[in-house]
Amino acid sequence: MQLVQVTTRKQEDEWIAFPSVLYANDPMYIRNINQEIRDVFNPKTNRVFSEAKSEAIRWILKKDGTTIGRIAAFVNGRNTDKEKQPTGGCGFFDCINDQEAANMLFVAAKDWLQLRGMEAMDGPINFGERDKFWGVLIDGFVQQNYGMFYNAPYYKDLLEGYGFQLYFKQYTYARDIRKTKDFEPRFYERAQLALDNPDLSFRHLTKKEMPMAAAYFQEVYSKSWGGHSGVKPMTLEQCEKLMEKLKPIADLRLLYFGFYKEQPIAFFISIPELNQLFKHVDGNMNLWGKIKFMFYKLTGSCNKALGLIFGVVPEWHGKGVEAAIVVAFSKLAWGKGLPYETIELNWCGDFNPKMMRVCEQLGGEIIKTHATYRYLFDREKPFERCPVIGA
Repeated sequence: MQLVQVTTRKQEDEWIAFPSVLYANDPMYIRNINQEIRDVFNPKTNRVFSEAKSEAIRWILKKDGTTIGRIAAFVNGRNTDKEKQPTGGCGFFDCINDQEAANMLFVAAKDWLQLRGMEAMDGPINFGERDKFWGVLIDGFVQQNYGMFYNAPYYKDLLEGYGFQLYFKQYTYARDIRKTKDFEPRFYERAQLALDNPDLSFRHLTKKEMPMAAAYFQEVYSKSWGGHSGVKPMTLEQCEKLMEKLKPIADLRLLYFGFYKEQPIAFFISIPELNQLFKHVDGNMNLWGKIKFMFYKLTGSCNKALGLIFGVVPEWHGKGVEAAIVVAFSKLAWGKGLPYETIELNWCGDFNPKMMRVCEQLGGEIIKTHATYRYLFDREKPFERCPVIGA
């Protein structure tokens, strides 16, 4: 077997295409968009590269001239100093069911990270934010949502066979949003506290409000998530870029906010589940891919929503706002005209029991489980799982 570092465009194309070859006969696999994967490793498009010490490398593993695996390793300069031990990452791991082959890939990542002063590596993770390309699927082997990877069940064995240990589990919750299933009575009681407050309102954004969407989002995100559990606060410029990116795909009815005297205090942000459309373009959003994407979008092929983020600013915790925004959104979901039959919530880590409880209160049930693993380079060092928030 031969390990080849990715240094040319041709090698990069092969590295990107390998999963689609590996899963060519698996009906559950949906190819990720090539350009989005390419952008992760482009300093012009991934702002992590601008952080001191940040760098990345990729390899292809070949046997008898055929590609049998791939991996990336990276140092995220934003996070390495915040760990008890400097921790790098490996990700974009795909491999045939062969422990020796997988070990070659993991050893390459470990050795490269160790030379850069790292004492551990997490994987498989993204070279960037946690909202995409994070974790390995260990249960619920169905088609993946947008921004996540699909993999075969044996990946878990390859990771654990090398010596990775479970750092945290990631749960994807889903519910039938057309099913008018009552929430718990106490949930309605908490919601009513906020719904009876004349200074509070809950609604989706309108076209007129879209120019303010980035500012609304930043206001809630910065207070509810910024600096929380390794999440970096977002600037207004970053929020504007995010909203600009969402604009072509967004359904305004899924951009739901709570306001106190017109000041945003909560949000429940969802989008149409894009993989229901992207599965028709085979990873290529060229002109023909965009035409196919629009065709399937306009013909109603998307009947699933993807919940991206839920948040309430701290001063409104415990005042019924969390429940009220859910109840208000449910009334919209249960009404006529919304094409979405189900909603899946972007993964929630088992280190966040409070958010898991919110997902359960939404009527969600776990349908997929991913996992993030950690490998300590000092094999004698005691292993600790990800700390539980609020413990």
